[in-house]
Amino acid sequence: MSGSPRESVGKKDAKKLRANNRVPAVIYGGDEQMHFSVAETEIEKVVFTPDVFLFTLDLDGKKVEAVLVDLQFHPVTDRVIHVDFLEVIEGKPVRLKLPVQTTGNAIGVKNGGRLLTNYRRVTVMGLPKDFPDIIELDVTKLRIGQVLRMNDISFPGVTLLHDPEAVVVSVKTARGAIEDELEDEEGEEGEEGEEGEDGEKGEGSEGGDGAEAKSEEAAAE
Repeated sequence: MSGSPRESVGKKDAKKLRANNRVPAVIYGGDEQMHFSVAETEIEKVVFTPDVFLFTLDLDGKKVEAVLVDLQFHPVTDRVIHVDFLEVIEGKPVRLKLPVQTTGNAIGVKNGGRLLTNYRRVTVMGLPKDFPDIIELDVTKLRIGQVLRMNDISFPGVTLLHDPEAVVVSVKTARGAIEDELEDEEGEEGEEGEEGEDGEKGEGSEGGDGAEAKSEEAAAE
């Protein structure tokens, strides 16, 4: 991403930049703090591709490795109005947020439950070279009532800055959800499902018997 050094810093200059479809930005963490601007179209790519966090900034011919740490939006138009970068220094850990992505179709969801993701991003600490592009969580085996916690996530050299017991993803029950699990590879659960269906029919039969009994009583009266 190319950036142009700012001639001056202040609200008036920032307003002028935005009027010309450029976004004020700052990079810190190195020997000096640098103020510059980037094209709004380049920043929009970042907004719509949240997986990107590591950049090579070309600041008037000077190449700087940096991570994106903050985006500020206009409260009405949702346009990006300021960007913060942190310079990457070899061997120095940084703190940032990585996106969470779930894969697979949870058993509990197939049974009518709802998949809830409590964290869209997870705050981590480590060297950028050790960071995954995304934190991918396989939810295929999750049944209704089961969860994935922070302590289920592990990457060498990366520390998660959250309560280890915090729930990241869960499958909650919902109206119409069934208790019987979907059939496994051996088909045992499929048999349970058949029993459940028979049970429902049995309840219906009992309901029918009750109705007949009431009719007979009414006739007797």
